[in-house]
Amino acid sequence: MSRPEPPSRRTVLAAAVAAAVTGAAIPATAEAEPAAGRGADADRAPARRIDYRAWTTYQDWRAGSARGAHPVPGLRPGVAIGAPAGTADYTDPHTGRTAAWQYATWTSPVHRLAVPATEVIASWNAHTPAGTWIQVELTGTYSDGTATPWYVMGRWASGEADIRRTSVDDQSDGKSSIWTDTFAIDDAASGLRLVSYRLRLTLYRRPGTRLTPTVWRLGAMGSDIPDRFTVPASTPGLAQELRVPRYSQEIHKGQYPEYDNGGEAWCSPTSSQMIIEYWGGRLSKEQLAWVDPSFADPQVCYAARSTYDWQYSGCGNWPFNAAYAATYKDLQGVVTRLTSLTDLERLVAAGIPAITSQSFLATELTGAGYGTSGHLMTVIGFTADGDVIANDPASPSDAAVRRVYKRREWENIWLRTKRYNASGAVVSGTGGVCYLYFPAHPTPRQRLALAAVGVR
Repeated sequence: MSRPEPPSRRTVLAAAVAAAVTGAAIPATAEAEPAAGRGADADRAPARRIDYRAWTTYQDWRAGSARGAHPVPGLRPGVAIGAPAGTADYTDPHTGRTAAWQYATWTSPVHRLAVPATEVIASWNAHTPAGTWIQVELTGTYSDGTATPWYVMGRWASGEADIRRTSVDDQSDGKSSIWTDTFAIDDAASGLRLVSYRLRLTLYRRPGTRLTPTVWRLGAMGSDIPDRFTVPASTPGLAQELRVPRYSQEIHKGQYPEYDNGGEAWCSPTSSQMIIEYWGGRLSKEQLAWVDPSFADPQVCYAARSTYDWQYSGCGNWPFNAAYAATYKDLQGVVTRLTSLTDLERLVAAGIPAITSQSFLATELTGAGYGTSGHLMTVIGFTADGDVIANDPASPSDAAVRRVYKRREWENIWLRTKRYNASGAVVSGTGGVCYLYFPAHPTPRQRLALAAVGVR
């Protein structure tokens, strides 16, 4: 399971979706329906909304402002280095090495949030061959008319030879802060919100080469929802199970402790690898050659190493997992939030499994046998009664990974924003966090399902 997270690291976002179409977000709201027998805390919650916007098309890339970068057309349009804008030194805080890098930048147009946000999470898909890397930044305007600084949302490379991929701590202007991979308003109760933002890519390469990183998808999700301990129950609507590979993180205990103390904390990369392989992603013998040949499922070790955030000291950085998935041929990855199990049913019906984040006491999820302050698992289907079929990596063996969890329990621990921990203190819930990995060229049915949950 994931190691415990500080309560302030990731407060919760909204749990409804907005479709983003070529620069405009169209909010889709879901009103909370009263549930019999529960108090006003659960029953009177307002509509929950999310605004997700991504830049993915050739027209999108042309709409941004560039210094040394240029749009790349084709079946998978992107942005790459053309004639570099200049050269800059970067001192890697995790190795101490300083090197010079040619760079180019691309900055998105201003996106006005349909849902003024308390939190924003950026995610991206990129090809970063050896000798290249990227940086993703965000700036925005508050509801009081002032502006944020440029915040670093991540420094990413698929390998480790050039830089160590990293989040950046200690970023704040007294109104908002960056918590690993999440922009958050410091005092949401004040009414301050982020009303618009821009994203900036900086593409780096070694001087004297023609190498370039290429970014195919850049997006961000902003949202604002009320705190809640319980959520309305959804009505079962699907009985279907997808054939997703099963991998246990627990069999990797003690392996490669330099990556978040070994497999016991590898729920996120283990879940990622299951869904990557569901879509046909495979690693070569050469890619796995560094893994001890006595270890089972060496691809899980590879996934842990490839998602490790050297600042966070863990493999649970949400955008890093999505970016890792997109290193596989013809795959995309995004980080978003969903509204209910009905959203997951839409996706599963179209053949798209999902990775979800939840936290709970051992008594709150029947059959789990453990409690956690943050854990990732994959949703692969639903029983005839509507219960959740999950591949839970916190299992003693690969064979034990498939679990069936009670629908009502599972939905609540996933979507709530507040909960009580084992000491009785109020801490944050995960609020419907979800990684979605899907083909670079989805089928019409898959496109419809993704659009229904706000992803385009």
